[in-house]
Amino acid sequence: MAPMAGYTDRAFRQLIYENGLDHAVTEMVSAKALCFNDRKTLELLQKFPGEKNTGVQIFASDVESISKASYLLNDFDFSYIDINMGCPAPKIVKNGCGSALIKNPNLVYELVKGAVKNSNKKISIKTRKSFDNTLSLDIIRAAQDAGAFAVTVHPRSREEYYKNKSDWQYLIKIKKFLTIPLIGNGDILTVEDALYKIKKYDVDGIAIGRGAIENPLIFSQIKKALKGEKYEELNFNQRIDILLRHLYLEVNYKGQRQAILNMRKTYAYYLKNLKNSKEIRNKLNVENDYTKVVKILEEYREQMR
Repeated sequence: MAPMAGYTDRAFRQLIYENGLDHAVTEMVSAKALCFNDRKTLELLQKFPGEKNTGVQIFASDVESISKASYLLNDFDFSYIDINMGCPAPKIVKNGCGSALIKNPNLVYELVKGAVKNSNKKISIKTRKSFDNTLSLDIIRAAQDAGAFAVTVHPRSREEYYKNKSDWQYLIKIKKFLTIPLIGNGDILTVEDALYKIKKYDVDGIAIGRGAIENPLIFSQIKKALKGEKYEELNFNQRIDILLRHLYLEVNYKGQRQAILNMRKTYAYYLKNLKNSKEIRNKLNVENDYTKVVKILEEYREQMR
């Protein structure tokens, strides 16, 4: 599962692991804040009991922060470290981080080299297609040369954010010179999307973000489809059950107030295209009590029988 700021916390990762996920990445973590032992940053590093096969994603634009954070993460039980070189958010880009690094392959080489030198974990990067018409090919080469074990690419430009269709043809250019695994990311919203992209673009793996929020069963469905087995579409009752489970996990880890605030941005995904969903979302978005939120959802279930 692809890292998504504000979404891939330990509650959501646990939910998706329970529904067939094999591998995930944390929310984006500031390497500099980690170096200062920031409380909120450390909270982002918390895992659910028994969590395995999860990478941690960090960001910074200076070698010292990346190197020190990579060293500090030796004491954390993550499978690998991923360096974000694709985030398009203005507050990240203005500090030279995220997708701004696409324009600086020499710095990318030093960042990855510093992480590799100081970490007991494997290092990867996640990037985009381009920034200000500068393609990411050079930073991908630099990351590989510096010792990265894998690269994930979301083939949209920084300027596109999440608009327009992702350009998976771009991944073919990367495949021509890359000797490490290439993970494709972007516009994988259905099982059919996944199967088509895996076959057509010969990627070594896929990373799914928004598609997993809309359909938390997508990973188990893809695994069955790859084996030639039939899979069931996500039905109404499953949507409500999964939403209730997600809500429970968030409350368990963050407490009622913070959990319910966090969940409001996900209601639209879970209830997308369902009958009377707008009315239900309006009720959920003004309710702050966990038991009352559960009651609204259970009453909605009964109403739709």
